[in-house]
Amino acid sequence: MSSGGREVGTAPGSVRRLADDAALAVGFLTILPVPAVDPGPRGLGRAAAWFPLVGALVGAGAGGVRAGAQPLVGALPATVLAVVALVALTGALHQDGLADTADGLGARGGGRERRLAAMRDSAIGTFGVLALIGWSLLLVAALAGLSDAHALAALIAAGAAGRWAALLHALGAAPARGDGLGAGFAFARPALAAASALAIAAALIACGPDGGALALGAAAATAALLTVYARRLLGGRTGDTLGATVALAEVTVCVVLAGWWG
Repeated sequence: MSSGGREVGTAPGSVRRLADDAALAVGFLTILPVPAVDPGPRGLGRAAAWFPLVGALVGAGAGGVRAGAQPLVGALPATVLAVVALVALTGALHQDGLADTADGLGARGGGRERRLAAMRDSAIGTFGVLALIGWSLLLVAALAGLSDAHALAALIAAGAAGRWAALLHALGAAPARGDGLGAGFAFARPALAAASALAIAAALIACGPDGGALALGAAAATAALLTVYARRLLGGRTGDTLGATVALAEVTVCVVLAGWWG
């Protein structure tokens, strides 16, 4: 339909596309059942705009587990359950990337190709196991001493900032391979701008101006370090380094906020 030479009626199509992009972000980042969406050639890149919001919701879910379990079992067991929920809600997507990235770091001999091959190996090596143990212990230690309100705020901010950090990592490192998620994940400036706005809003609302700024700074610093590592040792980003950036940014944000509030 047109009026005066202009197309009208496109708003519903735009809303539908936004809804599809949001559903794709939820389906990609979590195990929650959502209607199947055909991503198209650039669908995941558009869905990236929603990544921080999905991360904030995952963090809120884990924080809710902590708040609900704490009166029943105490702070430490409740925190462990919250971390389990955090991992379960995402299907261990980011922890898998962390383990593979650590295994690539630990690979000796053969240079870049050897590291990339180690990261593609389905078996988790010693470095991967140590990375997962260290990540879990640090996250539990950071959250266990916080009140329920602060733990919830930290997990929300960490969830949002962690997914934003992955976008910063993707922006700063070209793909290391010609295939895989690292090569196929591309997003335009509007998606990055929207994701940044959502991450900033989530961090500031959850933690206030000072805590939110610390959370965002910690996530950005983590992304910068992972980007330097990926570019120097791997030749660029992979799907595993994207996941590792999320996991490491999450724990870094929680550790920084625990120190600030402590």
